[in-house]
Amino acid sequence: MSRKADGPRVAPTSGLRRDYPPLRDYAAIGDGRTVALVARDGSIDWLCLPNLDSPSVFGAILDRDRGGKFRLEPEVPYGVARRYVPDTNLLETTFTTEEGAVRVTDAMTLPGGGLAPEREIVRKVEGLTGRVPLGWRVEPRFSYGARPPRIERRGEVPVAIAGGDALAVCSWSAGAPQYGRDSVSGHFDVSGGDQALIAIASAHGEPLVLPGRSQVERRLADTEQFWRTWAGGRTYDGPWRAAVLRSALALKLLVFAPSGAIAAAATTSLPESIGGERNWDYRFSWVRDSAFTLDAFLKLGCPAEATAFFWWLMHASQLTHPRLDVLYRLDGGHSPTEVELDLAGYRGSRPVRVGNAAAGQRQLDVYGELFQTCWLYTRAGGKLDRDLGRRLARTADLVCELWREPDSGIWEVRSEPVHFTQSKVACWTALRRAVRLAEEGQIPAGTARRWHVEAGAIRKFIEEQCWSEEKRSYVRFAGSEELDASLLLAVLAGYEDSAGRLMTMVEAVRRELGSGPLVYRYKGEDGLGGGEGFFLTCSFWLVDALARIGRLEEAAETMEELIGFANDVGLYAEEVEPRTGEFLGNFPQGLVHLALINAAVSISELRHS
Repeated sequence: MSRKADGPRVAPTSGLRRDYPPLRDYAAIGDGRTVALVARDGSIDWLCLPNLDSPSVFGAILDRDRGGKFRLEPEVPYGVARRYVPDTNLLETTFTTEEGAVRVTDAMTLPGGGLAPEREIVRKVEGLTGRVPLGWRVEPRFSYGARPPRIERRGEVPVAIAGGDALAVCSWSAGAPQYGRDSVSGHFDVSGGDQALIAIASAHGEPLVLPGRSQVERRLADTEQFWRTWAGGRTYDGPWRAAVLRSALALKLLVFAPSGAIAAAATTSLPESIGGERNWDYRFSWVRDSAFTLDAFLKLGCPAEATAFFWWLMHASQLTHPRLDVLYRLDGGHSPTEVELDLAGYRGSRPVRVGNAAAGQRQLDVYGELFQTCWLYTRAGGKLDRDLGRRLARTADLVCELWREPDSGIWEVRSEPVHFTQSKVACWTALRRAVRLAEEGQIPAGTARRWHVEAGAIRKFIEEQCWSEEKRSYVRFAGSEELDASLLLAVLAGYEDSAGRLMTMVEAVRRELGSGPLVYRYKGEDGLGGGEGFFLTCSFWLVDALARIGRLEEAAETMEELIGFANDVGLYAEEVEPRTGEFLGNFPQGLVHLALINAAVSISELRHS
């Protein structure tokens, strides 16, 4: 389901839009520390400063009136076409009116040498044909809309200030800035060949740097070159190269450069069901995603990112050793307490949450992901030092004790813990990988015999308690008759299947949870009201599983269909609404892009094996 550019429409007459754009209308720009979301009509509706998990300064995506935004669009009816500048994370939007056309290039510049703002958004305006009147308006609302700024002058530059936060609005050839009580705006005409520039420079608890035009233009050019060079180093060259490369660039936006952690998504509280309560903060790094992350980075030829992420995970997990937290802050710390904000929510979807209470759950699948990540790292030539080896051995001993306990599972349900099948498979994976790591001398082998015995006990439990003859499938949890798309991970993890059960399970999951190429996570009770959409990650897991059980052509056909569900710039949210195909959930969703990459590579590798 691809989307084409809209035809001309009437532009909003003021910066206070009361509608909420479809989530498909957003694109992402970023600088390795934070991410901004830009709507098709040129409004930046989401930006947290100084970091991805900091409070928002533009948050209109969660509250049109109080959240804050940075609008830039024609003041007459227009049509829109947009793309990313090839092989970059610079967004290019072309507005076409009856009188002319103008191109806006949006980027967050990357830090370089010399004095520069802490964070910088650059909006470059180029007249293409005719004459187009443009209007812009910057409405910062610090601390998730709780702190409207005061507007001051620094020479000729407007500066918005709230506490230790400052944001300068620097403009060149974009009309004289007009000062409002809590906003800055401007109007200007652009003719063919004209160029204008607007830059937002921010500071948090440090001096504010006011850049000059030539400096901004140089950083913009350097940023474009950085992205081209980085994209040029990616190694995948299969049939879905464009989608894989865009996914790689999207994932790079979610990597927090100071630590190497990767955020699950750039946003919080975008709903899984419009008007519902399934609204979560995804601006943290989940252990659940770790093996997929390392695998994708290695397959794409990103050794630096793979190594940085691996050692970030080893550092973060050391803080809770031998147990694992479900998720960690991007700096490696514990997740903050989940609280609710007084915001309207996207299209009235409340509550709006920051922090994530899932951090306090027991999720046994994280142990499988940890050991699979270590296994992949050593397969790629990495070495585990002696201290890490001892830590992992103690964690394997802990898995021998924990696997018999119920948990909240990979989907972090808020109902009572049960014996989720996927969690047991993950514990089996953890102990099997621990045994292999011990055999290779990567970790101490003193209790490896126990790991082997307990892995056998886990497999016996799965085969006897988690299989349904009626469904011809493993089930969501022991003793149930429900299915769960996370069961597909057993295929991806290499779970031992001597009776052909995985093949019939894949078919059962598709039959009961799928519709065409799309797949629900599950349909059973999870402790929350309302429903959700098709889960795109599971849809790509289905592709991967089909390929691995030998159904390569079916996998390729399904992959082709799923590629079409991206938005017009190649990005995915967490879910797809079943009736309309609109996006649901946080955006852009890292796990979806990881699953896309790994599925594409699996098909290519198996075709050539």
